[in-house]
Amino acid sequence: MKSIAMIALSALLAGVAVPASAQFAKPEDAIKYRKNSLFVMSQHFGRLGAMAQGRIPFDAKAAADNAALVETLSHLPWAAFGEGTDKGDTKANPEIWKEAPKFKEAMDKFQAEAVKLAAAAKTGKLDDLKTAFGNTAATCKGCHDTFRAK
Repeated sequence: MKSIAMIALSALLAGVAVPASAQFAKPEDAIKYRKNSLFVMSQHFGRLGAMAQGRIPFDAKAAADNAALVETLSHLPWAAFGEGTDKGDTKANPEIWKEAPKFKEAMDKFQAEAVKLAAAAKTGKLDDLKTAFGNTAATCKGCHDTFRAK
């Protein structure tokens, strides 16, 4: 039953993410949306990292649940990088808009790794989680190094 709910949530969020940029009344709203989306995703990703790095005990169910949420949430923030959202309370580098294809490639790579992370977490094996977490974290770092202000 829980996986049916997760699939329904994924479908709903995927449907919301596509037209999200049209739903923002002001650029500040889009910035707030993407920051909050990234924050929530980082909280679930951080829980996986704590398990992968041995800072907390490995819990297969919690890992699978958090990884599934990371996969779902990996679709949300990108629609909020629209026109006019390069200024204001943001750490987004102008390169996001100057190098849009490169940014999209980084986003796509992260989303693909999030799918692999969710699959690895479902195996219930800590070694699978560690490998997938490391690969996913590398995509985060790559994007932050290029597209996030220090």
